[in-house]
Amino acid sequence: MLRLELLLEDESTETALRILVPKIVGGERARAVRYRSFRGKYTLLKELPILLKGYTKRIRQGEKLRVLVLVDRDVEDCETLKQKLETIALQAGLITRSMATADKPFQILNRIAVEELEAWFFGDIEALCAAYPKVRSHLSDLARRDPDSIPRGTAEALERLLKKAGYYKNGMPKIEVAQRIANHMQLDRNRSRSFQVFREGLGVCLI
Repeated sequence: MLRLELLLEDESTETALRILVPKIVGGERARAVRYRSFRGKYTLLKELPILLKGYTKRIRQGEKLRVLVLVDRDVEDCETLKQKLETIALQAGLITRSMATADKPFQILNRIAVEELEAWFFGDIEALCAAYPKVRSHLSDLARRDPDSIPRGTAEALERLLKKAGYYKNGMPKIEVAQRIANHMQLDRNRSRSFQVFREGLGVCLI
């Protein structure tokens, strides 16, 4: 049975994906997914070369395995970050999706949340309002914006919105927020392009 290893930059992303992955691929295939989160994006990137070499060894020993790496873009150039991830994968001996052929299927897929995980939450305003009903009257133009291009950071924008609505005056607990919103998210209505790209890639990984 094919297994999929998700490498994620933090616990809030893992929390959200443990809820979203079964919605995307179904409960049966979701059981083939394993999650590994790190203490931030740069910790993941630092450890990634060694980790991927370990996956290469396991695959060459016959394990049916794919890897999906998901990181936030933050303030980095998206193409530069994607190329960095692709280069690390190739140097570890893994076939990326962009390099795959009919004879050599891909072993690793790199995906970027633009610009952060919280953009996916803004992509589903109804889920956000279901989790935090008081925010609806404070959304202003956020409900109409492209969630992948909200200025000054989507995590900061979400925290400001929640505080304005009366939630989390002492700071936003990212894991709790991720869990509450992800529970209400519906796949087809999400307006975040990066979420839909991730959704497509996840489905392909488990074929």
